[in-house]
Order: sequence, then C-alpha cells, then structure tokens
Amino acid sequence: MAKRSLQASAEGIRKAKQAFKRTGWTQEYLASEVSLETRQPIWKFFTGKPIDRHVFNDICFILELEPSEIAQKPDFDESTFLDTSTGITLDIDALVQKLRSVHYEKMQAQCGTLHLLDITRPIALNDIYVDVNILEEITSNRWLEISDLQKLNANKFNYCKLSKSSSEKIVGLEMVKRYSHLMVLGKPGSGKTTFLQSIAINCNQGIFQPDYLPIFISLKNFAEDIRERNQISLFNYLYDYLINFGISEQDLVKVLAHGRALVLLDGLDEVTTEFAEKVIHKIRIFTEKFYKNQIIITSRIAYQDYQFQRFTEVEIADFTKTEIAIFAENWFLTVAKKLPLQAKKLANRFMQELELKENLPILELAATPIFLNFLCLVFNSLEDFPSNRCELYKQALDLLLLRWDEAKGIKREQVSCDLSLLHKVKLLSRIAAILFTQGNDFQSESTIRQIIADYLVHLPNRITDIETLELESAAVLKAIEVQHGLLTERARGIYTFSHLIFQEYLIAREVITNNQLLKDFVNHLNEYRWRNIYLLSVDMLRPADTLLQLIKENIDNLATTNTLLYDFLGWIKRKSATVSTSYHAASVRAFYFTIALPPEYPLAFNQELAMSLDQRLAGNLAVDLALDLALTHALVVSLGINVDIFLQRFSALSFALDLRHLLTDQPSLQKSLQDLKNQLPFPSQGGEVLKIWWQDHGNAWIEELRTLMIDTRQIGHNWQFNQHELEQLQQYWDANKLLLDCLNRASDVTPQLGNFIKENLFLVCG
Repeated sequence: MAKRSLQASAEGIRKAKQAFKRTGWTQEYLASEVSLETRQPIWKFFTGKPIDRHVFNDICFILELEPSEIAQKPDFDESTFLDTSTGITLDIDALVQKLRSVHYEKMQAQCGTLHLLDITRPIALNDIYVDVNILEEITSNRWLEISDLQKLNANKFNYCKLSKSSSEKIVGLEMVKRYSHLMVLGKPGSGKTTFLQSIAINCNQGIFQPDYLPIFISLKNFAEDIRERNQISLFNYLYDYLINFGISEQDLVKVLAHGRALVLLDGLDEVTTEFAEKVIHKIRIFTEKFYKNQIIITSRIAYQDYQFQRFTEVEIADFTKTEIAIFAENWFLTVAKKLPLQAKKLANRFMQELELKENLPILELAATPIFLNFLCLVFNSLEDFPSNRCELYKQALDLLLLRWDEAKGIKREQVSCDLSLLHKVKLLSRIAAILFTQGNDFQSESTIRQIIADYLVHLPNRITDIETLELESAAVLKAIEVQHGLLTERARGIYTFSHLIFQEYLIAREVITNNQLLKDFVNHLNEYRWRNIYLLSVDMLRPADTLLQLIKENIDNLATTNTLLYDFLGWIKRKSATVSTSYHAASVRAFYFTIALPPEYPLAFNQELAMSLDQRLAGNLAVDLALDLALTHALVVSLGINVDIFLQRFSALSFALDLRHLLTDQPSLQKSLQDLKNQLPFPSQGGEVLKIWWQDHGNAWIEELRTLMIDTRQIGHNWQFNQHELEQLQQYWDANKLLLDCLNRASDVTPQLGNFIKENLFLVCG
C-alpha cells in the first residue's frame, strides 16, 4: 500500500515559492493558516520532502495551487507493475482482476440494493430493476417553434405520452457500450442513479466490461469532502475511497493511465451552487487527464449548461407500458412479497386499471419510476386507486416539491427572494391557470418569466427594481425546473408542465381559492380539456355546493337560449311523465334523449348515462320503455331501406314490427301495427315487384308508421336537427354527464342539493 504522503516536484517547488512570495507571509504565518503547531511541515514542503497528504493539499489550497500540479508524480511502468505485497510483477490485466476481486464486495454493497421511498428495507437491485431506454436527442435542445410542438402534441387530451417511436430509443446498456464518455440526463425521479448502479453491478459481476474496475462516486459526497478538505482532487478522492481495500495509489494510477476503469459519477445536480464550479473544474481536470477510461456522469436535465469535452449527452426516456408492467410485477413480488402467481395477477389488475379511460392521468405518472413506486405502494394497500384522486395527485406533487430531496438528504439553495413552499405552490398554480386559459400547452420562457415577475412584485418583501426582478424571475424559473421538475423545457426557450395532471391539479387549486375565477370557471363547461379540472375542483371544495349550483345554472342557460333544444327537452319531460316505471326519473329522461336522435349520430341509443343513474335499465326494460325502443328500432330499420335493398331487409323489417309480446295490454296499437305490416307485399312476389312497391309506397308507409308512433306513443318525431344543433345537443348531454360525474366525485355536498341535481338532470329549472 502506498504511503499517505506527498512531496513537491522541482517545478512544483518553484511554483509554490512564487505563490508564497506574492502573499508576503512568513512560514510561521502560513503554518497557522494551515492549523499547524510548528512550521516544520512548511519547511519540508518547500524543500521537496514528503509530508502528510492532507497537509500538502491544505498548503496548496491556501496558496491557491492545484496539488496535482505541485506534487511529484509517482514513477511507474505502464506495461507492468510490482505487487508490493508479494514482490511479483503483474501485467495490467492481472492488476485489474486483482483490484476487482478486493473491491467486489464493497461494490455489491454500495450498488446492489435500492432504498425505495416509503419502503423500510433495502431492495435488491436485480430483483426490481427494469432496463431503461435512452434518447439520443435531448428534448430541451430542439430548435422548434411553439406551433411545431403543438403539432407534435396534437392529441392534447391523451395524458399518456408513452408513444415515442422505438427507433428514437436505445436500451441503456447498449448506449453505454456505444459511447465511452456519457452525460446521462433525466428529470427528477427518472431513475438516473438506479441506472448507474445497474451499470456498476453489471460490470462488477462480469456481465459488462469484465476487464474494467468499476468505481461509483456520489458527487454530493465529493462536494461535501471539498468543504471539509479544501483542495482535494477527484483522483485523491477516488484513492481515499479505495485505499481501505488494499488498493495503492500506484495501483490506481496504473489502472487509470491504461484506461481500465469504469468511473461512474452520480448526481451532479445534487452539488450545491457554492461548490458546483469547483466540482465541475475537478471533473474536467480528471476527465482530461484520464481520458482513456469509460466515464459516465448523471445529472438532472436542467441543472447546468456546462458541457464536458468529448462527452455525449443523452436523456433517460419515460417507461413504456411494457416496462411499467414489468416493474409492477417485480415490485409486487419483491417489495410486497407476494407469491409469483399472486404478483402476476396483481400486476395484471394494476395495468388493467391504469389503462381505463378515467385513469390515463395516473398512467402518465406511472411512466416515471419515482411515481410508479408510489402508485404500486398505493395499489398494494387498496388493490385499487383511491376514489379521491385529488389526494393522490397532491401526494405525488409533494414527492417532487419536498419529499424526494428530503429522502436523499439534499438541501437545495433558495433563490434570493426566498420563496416558501406555499408561495411556490401558489406561483405554480398561477402559471398553470394562465397558460391553460390561454389554450397553450407550451409557452415561451419570456412569458413564464413575466408571470413569475408579476407574482414576485406582490410578495411582502417585494422587488421593485426592474433589473433585479428580471434576474429573480429567471432564477425562480430555473429553480423550479431543476429542483422540482414541474416545469420543463420541451424545446429551446419553450416550457410546459412536465405532467398535464399536475397542471390540472394546480389550476383546480387556483380556481377554488378565488371566487371570481370560480364564477368564470363555468364558462369552460363545454370545453372537454377542462373536464378533469372540474372533477378535481369538486374533490377539493368543502362543500362543493357552490360549484355544482353554478354548473347546473350554466346548463339551464344552454337550454333557455336555444329554442330547439328547449322544445326538445320539453318533449322529453312530457314523454317521460307518461310512462309507467319505477326507474329514476332522470334515467328515463336520459333514455328518451338518446333514442330520439338520428340513428347515425354517435350518441343515438347510448344508454351509458341512463344506466349509471339506474342500474336496473341494464336488465329487462320496463314494458313502456321496451315498446318505445322497439318501435324506434322499427322506424330506424325502415328509414335505412332503399329500393335496391328492400328484398334483403324485408325480413328485418317484418321482425321489427312483430311486437305482440309487448302489446298484450294494447290491442288497438297491436292491430294498427298488424295493418301496417299487412300493407307490405309478400316476398314470394319476387324482387322486382317488391322493388317497385317500395319505390311507389315506401315513403308514405314510413310516414304512416311515424304518425302512428307519434299519436299513440308520442315518439318518432322528425326533429330535423342540423349539424350545429346536433353539436349543441351533444354539448348539453356532455354538460349533464359532467355534472353527474362531479356530483359523484364530490367528497362534500349537502344531501338536499345532491338529490335536487339528480332529480333535475335533463330538466330546465327556474
């Protein structure tokens, strides 16, 4: 093992004496600055004699010298090396294998386990790790316009952005094989550290780079050592880390000089601003000196703009659905300790729930490992996702805002305006609401900074100086992007929220805390993109009565300002009142709403909402409803017949008119239908006869059927809706469905109001 001492070279002594002369100090004064009791180590330093390594480094720091430039370089032969413990000459391959052997257990202990958030025990890395994919193009480096990004994100309401072409991604380990110097970037919680640990373990176990010495370093710890030990270099830090395993300084120098180390530097973003420049400088010196080695650095994507020479920057991609499923099964097996079959079944149910339409926001979160672990934890407890989604999203947001850094022991610097956590949330809510109201998913950096500046100027310790305000707004934006990852740069100078559900959650929070915004909120009732914000808002409100009342009033206004819609609803009210049934009144109105629409319209005969109001509609329909549905079907069949297909559709029409089982109590209507049926020609008369008959009498026959339905059942009206009117009917339907969904989601609503709303769906009140 090498001695723990250093000595200055002849050139180093010359540089040191020049630096010492410039200070004008005595050797006694320099000794006191280095906290030495005597000046003897100072004398030894300037005469080139060996002194303690740490004293050597401290003297260099006080004199503002780089120790590696002052110290005498160790002598070694790059092709062979003497193992001082045995006296046997080793070649580089034997040396690397020897060092790998003595370092193996430490590397396994350091990188072989994970500490997942809210899990009380370490988890073996190989039991849960899923291979990540890497993007060669950094998203924030793209030169795109906002309009370009909007085209790329054309489906604004598809939360799950897991559809990147596989050609854009490369499996992580393949990327490491391709490039010797990598800067791996990623958003918070994307799995950067875990990816680096997996590389270390693969190397340690001989799966990847079996002829390299793996070294894993936390840059946060390195920065803390700089604080304690001043000018320590990255090389000396690596040596101090390895010395306890019998690895000498000469061993390390030889391995590095031959380029046979796999150096993994984790968490550049975790270095405080105070030491960031020093750490980057020391990494640069190390990578330039030992450039032959394979070196990988990880950092949050927005941390810094510095680029290391010869390093290729790549970005960790979100998980795909396949990777989410693999991770979930691993999690339930390893963390939840389920039996293999149970874990597989639970993972399948987990994925089935995630892929439900109402759970797409959760699926988008699951694409990030930090949230996926959280969601597995929740699902394992409930075997479902909680009905109060607002609380789920709040906890997920807290992970980014606070808990993730706390769990890793990271203390981020505050910007000088010292935004509290509450003010950060309020500011983010303001940004979210303004951007969403403007209808833009993407916004320029200058616009975001202006919103931030407008917020900062109203703080108690407000900044009024314009130049200072500009600097502060830029610093706040950078802090939010780096520390929390809630705002992200999608292209150069263009920002958006990292997850749409967080933007929606923050908007809902902004809405419910501002009475004026709450009143304006209902103006977006017919905009689908606002739907989830309504649901989140009623989750938050205690009680939700005011918002529910505003929605109901807005829906009624839609009807009263549209004559045809108002008349249509009047018919539905009158018709529903005539039927004999125990169903919920609103479900009956919803039933007749859809069967009266043109058959080609997507909403026609859609009974989803009606059945949600009364599940009994899913079984055998009451006679009145079944009869009206059957008659409407017969009318639809007849309207769909033309001359050329009358023969083919004759049987369907005849069958549709056979309603004797529904007309036992209505002999008059049964007779009228039979008379209509008797007017039809017999199929045995041949196709040409039937064709001529339908051509001459078809329209009149259909109108006779329609008149019979109107006179006896008050159904079958030809409303003659145009396209615009159909769109208004759809808006009215969607608004009622949203109101019902909000009512069902509201965690606090007075029973009287809840009953009133349900009883008056598809009715105009007041």
